[in-house]
Amino acid sequence: MSRAGRGDAQAAESGGQRRGIVLLFSSLALVMLLASLNSTVFAPVLPSLVASLQGLDMMPWVLAAYLLASVAVMPVCGRVSDAYGRKPVLLAAIIAFAIGSLIGALAQDMETVIVGRAVQGLGGGGLVLLSQAAVADVVPARERGRYAGILGGVFAAASVGGPLLGGWFAEGPGWRWAFWINVPLSVIAAVGVIVLLRLPVPSRPEGTRLDFGGMLLMAVVATVVSLIASWGGTALAWASPEILVLAAIGLVAIAALVLVERRVSSPVMPPLVFRDRDFLLSTVAALLLFAVMFGVLGYVPTYLQMVGRISAVSAGLHMVPMAVVMLVGTTVSGMLISRTGRYRLYPVAGGVLVAVGMLLLALLGPDASVWWVSLHVGIVGLGLGLSTQVLLLVVQNAFPHSIVGTATGAHSLIRQIGALLGTAVVGSLFTATLANLMSTRLPGVVLPSPEALRALPEQVQTAVAGLYNEALTPVFAWMAPLGVLAAIASGLVSHRPLAREIDRR
Repeated sequence: MSRAGRGDAQAAESGGQRRGIVLLFSSLALVMLLASLNSTVFAPVLPSLVASLQGLDMMPWVLAAYLLASVAVMPVCGRVSDAYGRKPVLLAAIIAFAIGSLIGALAQDMETVIVGRAVQGLGGGGLVLLSQAAVADVVPARERGRYAGILGGVFAAASVGGPLLGGWFAEGPGWRWAFWINVPLSVIAAVGVIVLLRLPVPSRPEGTRLDFGGMLLMAVVATVVSLIASWGGTALAWASPEILVLAAIGLVAIAALVLVERRVSSPVMPPLVFRDRDFLLSTVAALLLFAVMFGVLGYVPTYLQMVGRISAVSAGLHMVPMAVVMLVGTTVSGMLISRTGRYRLYPVAGGVLVAVGMLLLALLGPDASVWWVSLHVGIVGLGLGLSTQVLLLVVQNAFPHSIVGTATGAHSLIRQIGALLGTAVVGSLFTATLANLMSTRLPGVVLPSPEALRALPEQVQTAVAGLYNEALTPVFAWMAPLGVLAAIASGLVSHRPLAREIDRR
């Protein structure tokens, strides 16, 4: 064949590969939209849901049911997808998510809502990690950064639009639409996966069996850790009998898991994953960063409402800079990594920026402009954008392709635990401090809702805003070292050349 002929053939092949990648990301973007919207649309409608079904005492379980189910299935989804392929497991996750949404939409009592949320969680736990693992099936590590902005853009759009959409549901058509919206989106995502997602089918050696014992024990460990992180310091004291019993159960389950995983031929959580130094360092860094991120996402919007005295919608809009710069950080760092092959600098710089942003938040006074708050959370967001996707890339680049899903599942699980711990620790420290300040400086005054606060006399508003600021800003200062520790952990990661091809052996 002539050089011209070979060039045309290579160009055609390259064009075909690019079209395949575009189709892949189109289908995965639908899946990411489904998962991301569920995380952001639901929170604003929760008060109206609880009031409608008269279930205030069961309100924590509406959130906990989804969380517990999702973390329990994360490592299982990763391992099963390594054995049977991403596509069938991803379709099963979408179907479970749609069924859970349908149950919630039709619910007439809180118990049914909780069941629906749990079924949603069984599907939702696999949506994001399977999307991330599917990218690793098709795009080599060296080229993966070029496409990080696509999925990052979906997440950013959901982060900004989700709360606004949820607020509109709460004030307009009603809370059930937070469930109903997932049904057509699930159908679209499933069709997109069936039609557009074209992934290689993994080869399984004959006689390979799934590690059901390990899956069960892994689910127990994930559930126990999630319960401790969710309840510790808030619903229950850290040293309460219930927390101690849960900790004992978790330790026994971990010991049993180690024994089981050493004996089976195809473990759900291969010991070699946790023996890899880069996996441990990058996953610890991700845990710390997710603790900071969800601490900020959980409490800065309320801070803006209580101290800045703005509406919930305005508070959501003031969080937009965080989402935008996260997208910028993810996209720019990904493109530079694909061009140079170097990646260790970005999570180090990201951890430092997170620490700086948290210190700036800690210096805020009750009279600070809400735009200053937006600027500071933007700095945190930039640090997160430079870090989180790169740390995942380090994990996926550290292992053979045959266990990429398993490693991604383990990394995602531990990141989620970091998010839980961040929310729980910030919540317990903040609420304890605020309760003490309220009882000593404003005795007899019950902390009002943001809406009720704006109806009180100016003097009371100023006093409550000052106490709220005084209680929360020190917590931000205590979280700043987490960014520094994440930067140190990231700096200790060894530089492994990013693979230019996918080794499917």
